[in-house]
Amino acid sequence: MIFITRKQLARRTFLRNAGVAIALPLLDAMVPALTPLAQAQSILVPKRFVGVWHPQGAAPGYWSPLQTGSDFEFSYITKPLEKLRDRVVLISGLDVPEAFSTEEEPGGNHSRGAVFLSGARARRNAVSPYIGVTIDQLIAQKFGKDTILSSIQLGVEDAGNYGNCNWGYSCAYTNSVSWVTPTQPLPTEINPRIAFERLFGDGASAEDRLRSRKLNASILDSVTGSIPELKRELGSGDKLRLDTYLENVRELERRIQIAIANSVAEPADEVPFGIPRGKGEHFRLMFDLIALAFEADITRSATMMMGRDLSGFNYPESGTTGGWHSTSHHGDKPANIAEYAKMNRYHVTVVAEFLKKLRNIPEGDGNVLDHMLMYMGSNMGNSHRHAHQKVPVILAGGIDGTFKGNRHLLYPDNTEKTSNMLLSILHLYGIQRDSIGESTKPLNIA
Repeated sequence: MIFITRKQLARRTFLRNAGVAIALPLLDAMVPALTPLAQAQSILVPKRFVGVWHPQGAAPGYWSPLQTGSDFEFSYITKPLEKLRDRVVLISGLDVPEAFSTEEEPGGNHSRGAVFLSGARARRNAVSPYIGVTIDQLIAQKFGKDTILSSIQLGVEDAGNYGNCNWGYSCAYTNSVSWVTPTQPLPTEINPRIAFERLFGDGASAEDRLRSRKLNASILDSVTGSIPELKRELGSGDKLRLDTYLENVRELERRIQIAIANSVAEPADEVPFGIPRGKGEHFRLMFDLIALAFEADITRSATMMMGRDLSGFNYPESGTTGGWHSTSHHGDKPANIAEYAKMNRYHVTVVAEFLKKLRNIPEGDGNVLDHMLMYMGSNMGNSHRHAHQKVPVILAGGIDGTFKGNRHLLYPDNTEKTSNMLLSILHLYGIQRDSIGESTKPLNIA
């Protein structure tokens, strides 16, 4: 296929006004005329990565499918991913030995979330926290040099203090899964409005953003005059794509405003502060922000913390009302395990909705999901036993169309670990390293 366009737009085209810079999705008009599709895609369609942290393991017996290879039957917990089969790889049998306590450093089994993307062991009673650069940041360093944000870190649960958190381990190990240097965790943003303004702000101060919001009900109101002029340069397909994208931006902002109005306000002069009362809506808002950020190429690396170690949130939508941490300590009793499986399935359902949204965003010769990878994981398997073995791992996406889905990989007990998988993920992104954290070799996941 050859692209022929009347006038080429720059890939970094914005709708701008005071305090607002709305990046646009990839349009046909951004592709140079007479450019072969394959060449255009290599230039304009980037690889992206999302790390989704899911603490406190999964219900034993409900996560791992019974069959291996392709065309397996999805388990109770992973069933919501079935319609995405062609882009999903489930991995069973991986361990996280770096998360085990030792005789020298006992306890702290719920203080090791930072191992998720680092493959490194947290240090107890250290002068300053130390974990290593995480793979999302290594990917951001390679692919995020020209984006508005090199990466974003989102979550739904407020951070605790950064002092002595649990058994002498810094709270930094549980407050962030993204580390830009071995000693510098990146803060996790849980406020949808603040995250929204980071994506669509123009480097303006908090005061300017507040002033702009008082003048305009939506950020789109301030740039509506620029839209007709832009559309004159677009073909019919691009016009429809632009309208759909802008409507999605407006709808997301509307949902954020509703969440703020219904939240318990906390004092803040700079920006309206409000966290959605329902965790389901909070999840969806944050995942939708990532989807928009990818569609407009605002960033190419993101993390999403669905909770923190020891999270006590409950999720009535899942069909069970217990707190996350207390329910995860099921006592190995069948009825309690079944209740925990409901919560696990609910969390996978939310992630499946996110992946379906990405698959419905066209890009290049496919969609956004085709050109990225999501890694959803935990540092525990059977959380009741604080077992850092047989942890649940979900990979979804195509990276550049070459990563094949419809697979369930099962590794024998006590043979492979997630840090080796992290090294393999880096290799899939063309980042050649000999190790990451305590990895010893790459894991064959391609």
